[in-house]
Amino acid sequence: MNVLAINGSPRKSWNTATLLNKALEGAASQGAATEIIHLYDLTYKGCISCFACKLKGGKSYGKCAYQDGLTPVLEKIENADAVFLGSPIYLGNVTGEMRSLMERMAFQYLVYDENYSSLAEKKKPIGFIYTMNVTEDMAKEWGYDRIFLASEKTFGRLFGSAETLFATDTYQFSDYSKYVASKFDEAAKAKRRQEVFPKDCANAFAMGIRLATKRV
Repeated sequence: MNVLAINGSPRKSWNTATLLNKALEGAASQGAATEIIHLYDLTYKGCISCFACKLKGGKSYGKCAYQDGLTPVLEKIENADAVFLGSPIYLGNVTGEMRSLMERMAFQYLVYDENYSSLAEKKKPIGFIYTMNVTEDMAKEWGYDRIFLASEKTFGRLFGSAETLFATDTYQFSDYSKYVASKFDEAAKAKRRQEVFPKDCANAFAMGIRLATKRV
């Protein structure tokens, strides 16, 4: 069992990365081999619409043909038994790096037939992990849940299964006094970091166990 986590945050040890590592710990507790990849270490593009993955009889049919820093990551995803995709939410959606990965990861398998079927031969559960500064009520008010559900449905259809975990009202700075952030109550943020974020970590750990033992 190989479980892969992909960090779409520029930070390697903050909220998103912490939850991804907790998910991997959960998977490892079930005997899985685990690895985390940090997208900001790589140089790559999103889908370039070459359509080589759709070309009848083409050597890259069903596989992204563009070669760059993401190519080995896509190969690891193909061979993994479960994959976690983690990203902070910037301006209502995942980071540009994560979005580019998602385009390349999904489009290669998507068939333009009546059912939008999938060429992914190895089905696997996909776990989305999101972190965000806004509260849960604000996330719902601004329609984040619809964005998350759309990705969950798309990847679930292509890979066989997908689920979402998100942490809200996260702690952004190690020292709020250094930044213009009067909107936020630093004491309340710190209290939530101490009391609620550990629960988010426990949920991520449980998600790791669940996906490592799930068959699709």
